[in-house]
Amino acid sequence: MPLRVIDSIAIRELLPMSKCISLMRSAMIASSSGNIDLPVRSVTTILNKTGFLAQMPGASNELKHYGIKLLSLHSANPTKGLPAIQGMVVMFDVETGTPVAILEAAQITAIRTAAASGLATQILSREDAKTCGIFGNGVQAVSHIEAIKAIRPIEKVIVWGRNAEKTEAFAKEHQELINCEVVATCDPSEAAQCDVVCTVTASKEPILKGRWVKPGAHINLVGAHSLSTREADSNLVANSAIYVDSMESTLKEGGDIMIPVEEGVISEGDIKGEIGKLLTKDLTGRESYEQITLYKSHGIFTQDLYAADYVLAKANGTNAGKFIEGF
Repeated sequence: MPLRVIDSIAIRELLPMSKCISLMRSAMIASSSGNIDLPVRSVTTILNKTGFLAQMPGASNELKHYGIKLLSLHSANPTKGLPAIQGMVVMFDVETGTPVAILEAAQITAIRTAAASGLATQILSREDAKTCGIFGNGVQAVSHIEAIKAIRPIEKVIVWGRNAEKTEAFAKEHQELINCEVVATCDPSEAAQCDVVCTVTASKEPILKGRWVKPGAHINLVGAHSLSTREADSNLVANSAIYVDSMESTLKEGGDIMIPVEEGVISEGDIKGEIGKLLTKDLTGRESYEQITLYKSHGIFTQDLYAADYVLAKANGTNAGKFIEGF
């Protein structure tokens, strides 16, 4: 049976952000309802410690395919003109186990991660949110602007990054691409004072301080993925209503939350729970106009699986992608 290969350009065309936000709703409900088999990701460190390989399998009772994402992360790659994250999602037919498709993983990851943040923002942020602060100036910064604009009437985006020149270039480029004011700032507190704040950095230590965040804001913490790293300080976490994509991933990988737990600033019981349970009405959401809400994203494979299954269905319908014979 021929194996369909779907590249990043095709994925971008087949998976619009608004549709992916809708898919993330189904994915998160399935994840929190126990309707998916989702082992915690396995991470292999490259022997010279220049990067790592992550393996993320999963299967859902609702889908026609199951799969695995194989992802490498080499943080020095951008200095070589290469993406930091590279990999593939391999999809198998649920009835026969036949491999049916390979999808480029970085584009799937970029869209679904931002779409999940968009979903969390949709159900937790104030509906009148008009400003968006972005910490970071890479691929996820681009996709998060698109996602937040898709569900809130954002009029101004303020971007902060460690490299001021790169951040200025980012703001100028995207000012020309989207119907929205985009400005760069050298002061992280300025970006932090927006109605919605998204951190999409590779920082290992807090770059977002709780004292900067205004009442009523919604925060998406996206960049940190280990127990020893975080993007937000304990003050912000302690003063927020905390929601996550996966409790299991939070306990094993969520430094943003677990470091404050270890410090005794909060307890595990202070985590409200998974946004999937918020969608099924098993949890309450925002309780007041002034409340700060926080979503910690770990990027579970459920999100990739639902996005990839949709892309594959669309590709089958439009004959998108290329084929490798002999599988």
